[in-house]
Amino acid sequence: MHRDYFFLTPRPPYRLDLTVWTLRRRPDNIVDRWDAATYRRVLSLADGPVELAVTQLGSATAPKLRVAVHGLHLSAVRKAIMTSILNRLLGLQVDLAPFYRFTKDHPILHDLVREFRGMKPPRFTGAFEGVVNAIACQQLTLTAGIRFLNRLAGNYGAAIHIGDAIGHAFPQPGSLAAAAPANLRELGFSNNKSRAIIELAQSITNGHLDMDQLEVMPDAQAIAHLRNLRGLGRWTAEYVLLRGLGRVHIFPGDDVGARNNLQRWLHITEPLDYEGVQRALGSWGRFGGLIYFHLLLRSLAEAGHL
Repeated sequence: MHRDYFFLTPRPPYRLDLTVWTLRRRPDNIVDRWDAATYRRVLSLADGPVELAVTQLGSATAPKLRVAVHGLHLSAVRKAIMTSILNRLLGLQVDLAPFYRFTKDHPILHDLVREFRGMKPPRFTGAFEGVVNAIACQQLTLTAGIRFLNRLAGNYGAAIHIGDAIGHAFPQPGSLAAAAPANLRELGFSNNKSRAIIELAQSITNGHLDMDQLEVMPDAQAIAHLRNLRGLGRWTAEYVLLRGLGRVHIFPGDDVGARNNLQRWLHITEPLDYEGVQRALGSWGRFGGLIYFHLLLRSLAEAGHL
């Protein structure tokens, strides 16, 4: 199989390992793969699937990424597309300097951030992937949600063979639009979740819904737009704004796991509700999504994954 390489220079400080873990969340994620040295992801391009294998060269303060391309020749157009997607997925050019300066005046926050310095906030490839991720994980543990997403990718995502291994891309709307609710129920999705995912995919493929419009909408408008879709509530909408649109000031306050992480970190004795999260964040709220990601890394480190 054909293989090419190109290189990218992230804005320092940068750590690929921490960024990838923030993106993949669980060790059995088959879409975003990590082997302790290389991040691998299959992309569905217009002319076929391609696998990217990303390795960090150099230090966090002088980072460079080598990107190996498997499956398609590296034309200038393809390189530009791949670079754009990787910039989004891996937060390569996000400037965290204002956040780092802010934390210096807040010791507990500074300690948290210092431990994971170089993590950049990742984003899904688009709002569609964000919504499907959120729907899959609704009212479930994150571990269960990731496993359902694995089944979805294994059955509906473009596949590519690299030696004896096989990689699966995240499904495109066209693949899921043709599915029947019964097909997704066989993968473990509830009837409501199956219908929500399929109807979303159909609305996109038939041109009735343009998810790219969300990119330019103010928060309140984007949340209202998302909540008009089947099966999407406040948590789902805020999750999509953070992970799909890169609104790093959003801390999804209905996320039970994130609330628990925040409560433990701040040594709050009473359980937090949505309003309690906002009070606990206080003046830190404008960096809520970055705190959310750092607390996720903290929980992954406690579980022994990092």
